[in-house]
Amino acid sequence: MKNRIYNFFIIILLFSLQTFLHAETNYVNKQGMTIETRYNVPNGYKRVNVEKGSFAEFLRNQKLKPYGEKALYYNGKEKPNSGIYDSVLDVEIGKQDLHQCADAIMLLRAEYLYSKKEYNKINFHFTSGFEAKYSKWIEGYRISIQGKGAYVKKANPSNTYKDFKNYMNIVFSYCGTLSLEKEMKLQSLDKMKIGDVFIKGGSPGHAVIIVDMAENDKGEKIFMLAQSYMPAQQTQILINPNNKELGVWYSLKGKDELITPEWDFSINQLRSF
Repeated sequence: MKNRIYNFFIIILLFSLQTFLHAETNYVNKQGMTIETRYNVPNGYKRVNVEKGSFAEFLRNQKLKPYGEKALYYNGKEKPNSGIYDSVLDVEIGKQDLHQCADAIMLLRAEYLYSKKEYNKINFHFTSGFEAKYSKWIEGYRISIQGKGAYVKKANPSNTYKDFKNYMNIVFSYCGTLSLEKEMKLQSLDKMKIGDVFIKGGSPGHAVIIVDMAENDKGEKIFMLAQSYMPAQQTQILINPNNKELGVWYSLKGKDELITPEWDFSINQLRSF
């Protein structure tokens, strides 16, 4: 009799494990190398349509590191992964402690505009209020940090990718969640879209960006989030800490706050570029 009960529990355990593994493989395609190709949507949902060439399409097609690789800090050390992230964006962050939460979002936005050659739109306000324009950087102007900031002609006109990254390092140094929050506009949950940001300005503050979204026949939305954090680290796709069945997808149905592995946001902290 004891053997029968033991065997019964072994069968139940194996069945549960098989179900879990099947559920995992249902939403994760480990061979996929972009957000869209690595992550399937849960049953009953389909990805929202996005415009070709849009910021949403750009984010959905972000390249990922091979599945299972750890996020790296700026000093090359690995970030422990205790239920925080599932994948890591394949992004070079340099060797300085600069690429933190708001910086990762500004880089994604700027990389998109740079890829579209919309250089005049690559502008970010320093915490001081000074507006750093990449169009001025292209002309050979650099930024003096005297007072609130000022342009100083120091170089010949140039627009290489290295110029762009040097400009972004200055942005990382003098912008943050406080300045990014101010230059974005409030967004309502019913108009939430890929590219919107949950952000709390402050010291410390935090920000996460919506990199993909899906909905069901009832119009209920689920979304995927990415973040960097402190100290500077590669951008990660966050795991939903409160709903393992959703994996990397989040839902705000019936909720008044967004709980992520390392920060909680109120639902009125959603902003849009």
